[in-house]
Amino acid sequence: MDAIKKRMNALRIEADESAAKADELSAKVKGLEQENLAKEQEITSLTHKNQVLEAEVEKLETALKDAKGAAAESAQHGTQAESLQRRLAILEDEAEQADKTLRETNEKLRQTDVKAGHYERKVQALENERDQWESKYEEMAKKYADTKKELDDFVAEIGNI
Repeated sequence: MDAIKKRMNALRIEADESAAKADELSAKVKGLEQENLAKEQEITSLTHKNQVLEAEVEKLETALKDAKGAAAESAQHGTQAESLQRRLAILEDEAEQADKTLRETNEKLRQTDVKAGHYERKVQALENERDQWESKYEEMAKKYADTKKELDDFVAEIGNI
């Protein structure tokens, strides 16, 4: 009986230890379950954050693609701008040359106008001189006709004598 009591006490002690161990393990399980719940919430939060970041990445990739397209377009516009600037320089040179030619032509025209004015005055002077000569000729022709008439009259008078 003593041996049974000892054995019973030993079983009680073992049962108490097992109950204490079970309580400890139960508390540990509760702690692990709470930790697991916290981890699941963290996973949910990180999953949501990951989805938000993936959406942001998509937006950024789209923006990058648009930016690359804009950069390519800008490069093309830059090339076109350079081409237009070269064309503008050529046109400016042509305009300067045309302006120079125009100035030269205007100078020649002015000189021609001066010469034309000079020759017009010379023509006017020659026409006046011609008019004077014609007037003198008509006068002389009249004097000649008068003198011839006088001579004819004189010859006729002498012939009558």
